[in-house]
Amino acid sequence: MSVRSSARLRKFLASAALVALATPAVAGPLTDRIEAGQPIRIGFANEAPFAYPGDNGEPMGFVNAYTLGLLAEMGHEDIEVVVTDWGGLIPALNAGRVDIVTGGLNIMGSRCENVAFSEPFLMAGDAFIVPAGNPKGINTYQDLIDQDGVFVTGAGYNQVEIARREGVPDGQIMQVPGPTEILAALQAGRADAGGVTHFTAIEMTEDRDDLEVSDVTQLPEWTLNWASIAFRKDDQDFVDAFNQAQESYLGSNAMMAEVAEYGYGPDNIPTGQTAEWVCQNR
Repeated sequence: MSVRSSARLRKFLASAALVALATPAVAGPLTDRIEAGQPIRIGFANEAPFAYPGDNGEPMGFVNAYTLGLLAEMGHEDIEVVVTDWGGLIPALNAGRVDIVTGGLNIMGSRCENVAFSEPFLMAGDAFIVPAGNPKGINTYQDLIDQDGVFVTGAGYNQVEIARREGVPDGQIMQVPGPTEILAALQAGRADAGGVTHFTAIEMTEDRDDLEVSDVTQLPEWTLNWASIAFRKDDQDFVDAFNQAQESYLGSNAMMAEVAEYGYGPDNIPTGQTAEWVCQNR
């Protein structure tokens, strides 16, 4: 972790309270909260290396590092953390229990109907986690269909929509809360492949002898994803300011220093795609 990150986390732990999702308060627009001296509440799940709570509840992962760094550039360092299940992130945002979702949401047309996305800051593909040696040869969604394989992924993950679009029957799709349950299903033999992002697949199979990452080069090109930060639609004024600050922050030395430890590199910087384009094409 960089010296700058360590200093920010110390300041965060000293000044920001960690709260549970059950907090009943309902917020107005984010700008109003900030002007009233209230903290910005960031919401994320336990999804390493994207975003996850550290040992003391502090926000870890490259999406949190990116978001906190950009917010600091904008002059916002009063942050409060809300950790919840992946499937509860967008509902929590629209119910006013969080102000920003930093969970690493891929931009999708279906999600664009419910939230306002900032311009993308991440370009990355998906992968399958399979048993060591990939005994059924599952590298694509068509392989799942041909092998009558069970596909396990997280509830609310974009991989559910992709699998259906590729023709995988719902009876072959198992939805679970998150990475821990995906691993459990694979280890118990209840699933033949687990669908996650390539980042997550590498993280989950590191130092394991029983599981490995599929050949990601065989997945359809259209499944490449762009991720960004999600806001409520009535906070578009803040999204505009966030996007403006991102123009100079994305890819800067300061940003890359913050995210490098989590595996984010130059190849993950979007190549000109806009949130509007991704919403229309994913």
